[in-house]
Amino acid sequence: MSARCRPDGSCWSHEIHGGALVCPRQDCNGTQDTGGFAACQNSLTRTALSRSIVPIAAVERDVGLSKDVLRVWERRYGFPVPARGPNGQRLYPAKQVERLQLVKRLMDQGHRPGRLLTKSDKELRALAAPGAQAHAAEQGDDSLGELLGCITQHDKDAFVHGMQQRLAREGLQRFLHDTIAPLTKLVGVAWQEGRLRVFEEHLFAEMTERMLRHASASIPRGHRPRVLLTSVPNERHAMGLLMAEVIFTLEGAQCIPLGTELPLPDIARAVAAHGADIVGLSFSSAFPRRQISGLLGELRGILPRAVEIWAGGNGVRRIASTGDVHVMTALEDAATGLARWRNAH
Repeated sequence: MSARCRPDGSCWSHEIHGGALVCPRQDCNGTQDTGGFAACQNSLTRTALSRSIVPIAAVERDVGLSKDVLRVWERRYGFPVPARGPNGQRLYPAKQVERLQLVKRLMDQGHRPGRLLTKSDKELRALAAPGAQAHAAEQGDDSLGELLGCITQHDKDAFVHGMQQRLAREGLQRFLHDTIAPLTKLVGVAWQEGRLRVFEEHLFAEMTERMLRHASASIPRGHRPRVLLTSVPNERHAMGLLMAEVIFTLEGAQCIPLGTELPLPDIARAVAAHGADIVGLSFSSAFPRRQISGLLGELRGILPRAVEIWAGGNGVRRIASTGDVHVMTALEDAATGLARWRNAH
């Protein structure tokens, strides 16, 4: 980050050097202080600083990625690359924050972060261009288009056979990430564009849910945390719950699946009966978004404070995590959330 000084000698901005924030001017008293900009006697307004670097709490709030996710990406993918402030807090250059916003937007469209973070900024912008999502989904993997074709041609046996082949080739976890998630997105796009009828979407959901139930039944039973999985009244979609159950179980959690549309008082009773540590709720894009925050707040009020609420699915993509509710907008968030819970317990 370049810096310029005003004619009166005060600094416009500070540079990041070796993980510390120091003034670039040689005659500035803060230049030799490796503790960063705190010792610099030149004026630096909070507004000017905010244009250059962003603290992790602001990134979490404005971008919609939790601090835990940012730290995991830093270790796993080598991005983002924050500097460190005087007290060790993570500080992100504005350019990295812009890239994170673009990655988050593409994740909301169904892309996996592991693939997005390997792409250049130019490739990410191209992927985010209008119309690119459906085209990429159909062109990126021809066999997904073939599976969708089996549904529209009403060839149930060919669809099941194709899905079983992919499961055997990819393994359950990759199958969930590389087949189920993008295919579900492709089905949603086809339905919105009128290329898929309601009964065809139901056929896809039923066949896929059967396969997930069968596959998850063979996973050894986990231990802590105990995760109770359900949905609120009028949320009938079960696919998100089944996908969450597979991920949690593969990560060693103990899942308590209670199906869909459980009244809130019954969720609280089930938590007490099973000794659940976490309540996992799924909201589809079809669920009225304006009702979600109220329902989550009502449920929070009747559960013990020690029991966490995790909300996932397309319906919560524009809802931010709070101290009361953890929002999960990607499959990878499940593993990150479990790691955080275990570290805290």
